[in-house]
Amino acid sequence: MKPFRPHKTNIQADERIDQFMEGRLKLIQSKDGYRFSIDAILLSQFVTVRPGDVVVDLGTGCGVILLILLLTRKVGHAFGVEIQKDLASQAARNSLLNGFQDKMNIIIGDIRRPPMAKESADVIICNPPYRKVKSGRINPDPRRAIARHEILASVDDILQATTDILCKKGRLALIYPSVRLVDILARFRKYNLEPKRIQINYPNLESGAKLALIEATLGGKPGLEICPPLLGQGNWEN
Repeated sequence: MKPFRPHKTNIQADERIDQFMEGRLKLIQSKDGYRFSIDAILLSQFVTVRPGDVVVDLGTGCGVILLILLLTRKVGHAFGVEIQKDLASQAARNSLLNGFQDKMNIIIGDIRRPPMAKESADVIICNPPYRKVKSGRINPDPRRAIARHEILASVDDILQATTDILCKKGRLALIYPSVRLVDILARFRKYNLEPKRIQINYPNLESGAKLALIEATLGGKPGLEICPPLLGQGNWEN
């Protein structure tokens, strides 16, 4: 396992630095290509992280989820796994830009074969691709296409990777379309993951559900908490 370690936060011609959380979070992102979505923010607010936890983000993109957690929680160490080298570079430079280079490592790797030791993570986070390859128009930007469609990894690949590197009683948190909630819950027990918390996201009081945030425990006992509904962007400080 060889982390991606940049020594400078060089900005490429097609990138810019955006500021969030009243300037506490700085992010190098593409000007016109892949950029993080509200899904990542909701997931960072929802996941349970205990002091000292080792957190792994599968498909970390620009690293936004890990950086928010490092700013708001007592994370022991954070690892981001990303297969796309340009996004891995952004994530690694973002860790340096925000002063977390000693607590956050970015690894270029395939989440179907995660380059990490077994039972090495207390918490795994994933904002997975939602759509099957043959459903809907595939974005011509490959970074956006990989983020939205199951091109390089399926949900089953992610769940298998989770069982490989999550410690016993460790937690998986992910976000998924509400219309596919039954699909994901039906798969969990196949991988010895027991759903423990669910929160449904609604754009507003007049709209139907859009997203489902789910937290499961590896080898956990049955017992599911349905959290209060989440409206809009939650408590995100843009």
